[in-house]
Amino acid sequence: MEHTSALFTDFYSLTMAHGYWKRQISSQTVPPRMAFEMFFRKQPFSGGFSIFAGLETLLERLQIFRFSADDIYYLRELRLFDEGFLAYLAGFRFKGSAWAMDEGSVVFPQEPLVRIEGDMIECQLIEGMLLNAINFQSLIATKTARVWLASGKGSVMEFGLRRAQGPDGAMSASRAAYIGGARGTSNTLAGKKYAIPVLGTMAHSWIMAHESEEAAFEAYAELYPDKTVFLIDTYDTLKSGAPHAIKVGKKLVEKGGNFGVRLDSGDIHYLSVEVRKMLDEAGLTGATITVSNDLDEIIIHALKEAGAPVNTWGVGTRMVTGGEEAAFTGVYKLAARGDGRGGFIPAIKFSDNPEKTTTPGVKQVWRIKDVNGMAVADVLGLDGEDAIEPGRCYTFWHTAADYRHFHYTVDGCAEPLLKPRLDKGVQIAGNPSLAAIRSHVERGLDSFDASYKRFLNPHIYKVSMTEKVRALKLELIQQYLG
Repeated sequence: MEHTSALFTDFYSLTMAHGYWKRQISSQTVPPRMAFEMFFRKQPFSGGFSIFAGLETLLERLQIFRFSADDIYYLRELRLFDEGFLAYLAGFRFKGSAWAMDEGSVVFPQEPLVRIEGDMIECQLIEGMLLNAINFQSLIATKTARVWLASGKGSVMEFGLRRAQGPDGAMSASRAAYIGGARGTSNTLAGKKYAIPVLGTMAHSWIMAHESEEAAFEAYAELYPDKTVFLIDTYDTLKSGAPHAIKVGKKLVEKGGNFGVRLDSGDIHYLSVEVRKMLDEAGLTGATITVSNDLDEIIIHALKEAGAPVNTWGVGTRMVTGGEEAAFTGVYKLAARGDGRGGFIPAIKFSDNPEKTTTPGVKQVWRIKDVNGMAVADVLGLDGEDAIEPGRCYTFWHTAADYRHFHYTVDGCAEPLLKPRLDKGVQIAGNPSLAAIRSHVERGLDSFDASYKRFLNPHIYKVSMTEKVRALKLELIQQYLG
């Protein structure tokens, strides 16, 4: 696929890389080591949390990031690059190092999710690919986690293949949705590739292709006596679909099978309540109700609050596209320049928008938890700075480096979140299963107070920095701005 080519990068990365290469050739110096960090600026969906996803995809792509002979031919035809630079690209391999949080972590703005160290060229070339791998999957995993929480941690099916943005969008969305809490996907290829449970019911065309609705149900029940879900809104949900489903369903139950029904249109609350009454009155209390039709977390939350008797939620378009949120706001910025002696010189970017001024230096992120294991705050510390220790009282500062701060005595633990993933371009350890990542999401969400997870005006979780990081940021602000 195209994204396995190293041409899957922004063009300015290549033009800048060309400039760095020429400077190195002319000076005949060893390129200094650089440190870049990927973080995001605001929570999507006006929410209180995000889910970090796409790490496995990123690590795989970093290790196969190559310029093929055809890629070099294309670049040569542009007549913009020296032959020596093209020869360099022909042999390019990512030989840098990577640190990242665990995939499936609950994350917040301004904290590094990924850190890349390497020479300037390799750090620059991978920028677009890195952001592409992390931003989209984090958006969809976050959306799905919101849907899953809205359902009361219920059964959510991802139905988004046909509305996703192209084949890669569909595959990445299925992967991320499973991480975020969906119990399965309608995307059969994603089921094969990622070992995600595949799920589905039937389409209206199955009903319409038979001589009657009852005959359609009979035929499907014969095929799948233990996994039958009747789509009951093709003609008339209450006058036709539900009665026929009950008639065929009774036969199934008598033979030891089971079944459910699905609603895909109309007033979901009213219809689900009425269908539940009909099923229960027929003695089919074990029959389940699945609903779909442009659902999202807000609609599902409202239906749950109203007491809609729904067992499974089929969510497609608004989950795999991000719905009202077009993109995750992840960015990739230089945090430090190598000093040529194995150390780093902190780097900072300024902006007229204070939230866009970066926090300098190579950093670690510490998650502080209380004695009950509940998250209190995430703190940015300099890499190599003393660990945050239980029993000590600290002053932590707002990342804007202004007057806002709080004092806290650590009575639980402080966990470093950034862990080594690649060393000299080689992955250090294997990847966890998607099921394990999915469980990590659930455990992570459980460690945050409900106020951070509510849909309306969620509480803002503290992302702060140590006194050393604040002092460094203020020093560079004064140095550069006077």
